Amino acid sequence: MNPALDSAPAPDPQPKKGPSNLRLRAIWGALAAALLFGCTFGGPISFGLFFAAVQAVMLKEFYRIMRASGYRPLALLGIVGGVVIFGVFWYQFFWIGLFFEKSTSASPFTGAAHDGLYNPLRGWEFITFRVLLVGVALSFVSLLYELSVWPKSSQPFANIGVALGGIFYVSIPMALLTVIAHGTNGYDPRRVFFLIFLIWAADTGAYFAGKNLGKHKLAPSISPGKTWEGWAGGALLTLAVGWAAGYFLPDIPLSHRLVAAGVIAVFGPLGDLAESMLKRSAGVKDSGTFLPGHGGLLDRFDAFLLVLPVLALLQVLAG
Repeated sequence: MNPALDSAPAPDPQPKKGPSNLRLRAIWGALAAALLFGCTFGGPISFGLFFAAVQAVMLKEFYRIMRASGYRPLALLGIVGGVVIFGVFWYQFFWIGLFFEKSTSASPFTGAAHDGLYNPLRGWEFITFRVLLVGVALSFVSLLYELSVWPKSSQPFANIGVALGGIFYVSIPMALLTVIAHGTNGYDPRRVFFLIFLIWAADTGAYFAGKNLGKHKLAPSISPGKTWEGWAGGALLTLAVGWAAGYFLPDIPLSHRLVAAGVIAVFGPLGDLAESMLKRSAGVKDSGTFLPGHGGLLDRFDAFLLVLPVLALLQVLAG
């Protein structure tokens, strides 16, 4: 018997394998869905807190991607500004009542009752003024910071532009979700889930149609996996879900549901392509690691960023 072999240390046992990527995706997906469902149906306050936090994380991920591109925006200041903007929309729609011309209820914050002559235009003036105020404050503080660190910062005005760009790309569109959630009868969480189901239908239909029928590339330089056949499949399933949602939201006319489905069928994929272009330009695979197995929140909500402005505008025009 060889004494050298006898004295050799025993090999370390194989490390335990962690959960598979599919299992990890399922666990975190279920937790995220439960949190989304609970906060949305929990009322306007939990809805506001949840989506204010969601857009803050999305904005953080946007600034992370831009840092990978070589920019150095004041991320913390931009995130605070984004939360303030979301709060402005939330306050205006849920506690002032932008779409209600007559109300005798008092605001829970000011204690003042509406006078029955409320003008919806004044609500948009309220929002616009405060959004501009946040933008001016962000620009001013960012400029002071760039002056203080010059010449260490090689592109000061680009950094300021990136900080403001995140507000317009992420925060304002996500704040418009409050418009969608607020119907003629007040806050209705079903409207939020109607939007989510339509976007889910567009993604699901595009995946299966593209996998089985996809031949013609939609945007090969941005997202090689997307095809025109996949887009058509997603559009058809989205329209079908919009029609079937009448059992879930009978108060929304069929024409409005189909218009919403059409908007999502067109602008949802564009939002996804825009985020893919953003990541490719920075050489980044995922926007973040907030949801293990799913990437970042910007990856999950990218379709919202082009869909929400269009739907909010149509809802305001339709009254």
